[in-house]
Amino acid sequence: MELDVSLGYYDKILAAIAASLSGGALAGTITEIHLRFGLLAGAVVATVFVYRAMFRNPSWPTPSRQAKAATIVWHVFVGILLVLTFR
Repeated sequence: MELDVSLGYYDKILAAIAASLSGGALAGTITEIHLRFGLLAGAVVATVFVYRAMFRNPSWPTPSRQAKAATIVWHVFVGILLVLTFR
């Protein structure tokens, strides 16, 4: 009995986002880097994947209002992390 699991493009993007955020949190926890800096680094890396999925290779022809709103919310979150990290 063999389990055939194939991940699509967007499954890989989601996994990359989760891995970058988890990696940042892990780096902030087990190293001398502050947790905020680790999370910030993970969020910046995740932003690259979000940008790629939503604008470079979207699943629909043009981004909808919801997609644009989600992107704005994500960047506000990253901006808040930046402000909290460097204040």
